[in-house]
Amino acid sequence: MLDLFAGEAPWQEPLAEGAVVFRRRVRDRGAAFLQAIDEIAAANPFWHRITPGGHVMSVAMTNCGELGWGSDSHGYRYESADAANGRRWPPMPALFRQLAREAADDAGFADFTPDACLINRYAPGAKLTLHQDKDERDLRQPIVSVSLGLPAVFLFGGLTREAACQRLLLEHGDVVVWGGPSRLRYHGILPLKPDRHPLTGEYRFNLTFRKVR
Repeated sequence: MLDLFAGEAPWQEPLAEGAVVFRRRVRDRGAAFLQAIDEIAAANPFWHRITPGGHVMSVAMTNCGELGWGSDSHGYRYESADAANGRRWPPMPALFRQLAREAADDAGFADFTPDACLINRYAPGAKLTLHQDKDERDLRQPIVSVSLGLPAVFLFGGLTREAACQRLLLEHGDVVVWGGPSRLRYHGILPLKPDRHPLTGEYRFNLTFRKVR
């Protein structure tokens, strides 16, 4: 896959009040992030959650940190262990926590200390429908999202599901932060297109950092 932006320095793009994209922010550290993901998945493998409506999510997921997000027929929630196997989530790597804190600070959200990191793995065709992140206790805390591997189209909408969405191509190393007036904006990912990335093969990985408690 040809990368037309190879060698470009990181830059940032405003999305909305309280929301920004940091392009190429972790591009040079991508291999280290992916190695950490491999270690987390070895301790607690990726699997496809079931939604409360009984649908199997197309995105495979694992978590790290003090808490992890899960879904089943009883609803969405954060727990300290994986309901599928009873194992506690692996610790959040220091490089994850540092990146989340620095990106949040640069976006105007000081003292962000995430206690949960959701790790999504997208194969071709996998998607994430429009949704709000609202299961966290303190909605004043931002969301920090890191893209690795194949590019994907990120939908960034408004405060209602019906609001028009911006469409942004997120590529390897891009980091998105949203909070404040944008904290409850709907967002999602369009179906991943088949391709190959030199570090992740046919997959895209996404890390989403939250402060839950």
